[in-house]
Amino acid sequence: MRNEVREELHGVPEAEKAEGAVSSGGGSGGNRDIIGWLKRTDLVKNRYGYLLLLPALVFIIVFAYFPMVGIIIAFEDYDPIAGMFASPLVGFENFRFFFSSSDWIQVTLNTLYLNTLFIGTGTVASLIIAVILSEMKRGWFVKVSQTLMTLPNFVSWATVALFSVAFLSTDGIINNSITAMGGTAVPFYSSPDVWPTVFVIIRIWKGAGWGAIVYMAAILGIDESIYEAAKIDGASRLRCIFSITLPLIKNIVILMFIMSIGNIFKGDFGMIYPFIGDNTLLYPTTDVIDTYVFRALRSFTNYGRTAAIGLYQSLMGFLLVLFANWLARRYAPESAIF
Repeated sequence: MRNEVREELHGVPEAEKAEGAVSSGGGSGGNRDIIGWLKRTDLVKNRYGYLLLLPALVFIIVFAYFPMVGIIIAFEDYDPIAGMFASPLVGFENFRFFFSSSDWIQVTLNTLYLNTLFIGTGTVASLIIAVILSEMKRGWFVKVSQTLMTLPNFVSWATVALFSVAFLSTDGIINNSITAMGGTAVPFYSSPDVWPTVFVIIRIWKGAGWGAIVYMAAILGIDESIYEAAKIDGASRLRCIFSITLPLIKNIVILMFIMSIGNIFKGDFGMIYPFIGDNTLLYPTTDVIDTYVFRALRSFTNYGRTAAIGLYQSLMGFLLVLFANWLARRYAPESAIF
């Protein structure tokens, strides 16, 4: 009776007070759950790592993704005065100009052929260098060798091309050595068939030592106890290389190969043009998409047509990366990029 009178005097039943308390506690509990979930997210847990990544991310967005707006030029009769967004659209007319000529087959095949040679020989050469250096005792010789093999990577292609004249010209070092031994001089600058081999040799000299750094880091990460157990069982050093080293770095090799595939349609203008220039005699084996685009822009001054060729190059490279990653995901899932 007293409780009922007290409830009527206060005007709020005890049951409603309890419900209010529960709902109030539930609200604060819900907020705590949201805060707890945010703290458990990867973005908050690794916030300092993402903060360090932010400058590189901004750089890529500004200089790699924002310029992609220029893709529209490939579908326009671009007028520099009118601008990109005011030039008249022509649809696929710029692509028709490229694919209606026979040049697109030659430059595409040359690009694929040369880059396949570069990727294959470069990967093998880098692996061999990495394995040899990892098998040596860590001393001054290994350090000096690493330094000397990485230095060519910092030499520009223009400088390399200038020095190559001393070796490849008619009276150069190579031809003088051949004639001194009774052979016939090779006219390098009028023989297109020799240039794929020349480019492969120069590419290995310049980049194999730099590429070996990644594989050496992977090899040094292998537990030494595995090698010690193999030696106790009587395994030779060669057997350890083929049964332990190479299988354990297989994922790194596949990953690097997939990343290289992305550049297989990139003709490396900076490498080829300083050597070849406008020497039409060498076009059958050295004219790639990049050099073709440069000549087309210089000759026709048609931005739309050159942009269409560049877009074709990018799309083909992107599709090849997707295909290579699909193969990796199917046969070596741990090596796939995504």
